[in-house]
Amino acid sequence: MTETRENTVKRLRMRSMRRGIKEMDLILSAFADARLAGMSDDELVLYDQLLSENDHDIYGWVGGQFAVPDHYAALVAEIAAGAHGVTRPA
Repeated sequence: MTETRENTVKRLRMRSMRRGIKEMDLILSAFADARLAGMSDDELVLYDQLLSENDHDIYGWVGGQFAVPDHYAALVAEIAAGAHGVTRPA
């Protein structure tokens, strides 16, 4: 059974706010609210893959502490652009 786009967006939004660490809840839920509805199907697939990564790794990528895997670089840069004050004090 194939998931509808509407259900995919809802599922990804929920996965964005129910993370393992609170900082990622804040960062990813804000990103999801702002961007999910306008993402292409391919972008949604990539975001879904990102959400399967470890929260501490994602947080390090967003905060610039770790090198970002090439396939996530543009997506993580976009997420990081909206995460000021959460990954580092403003």
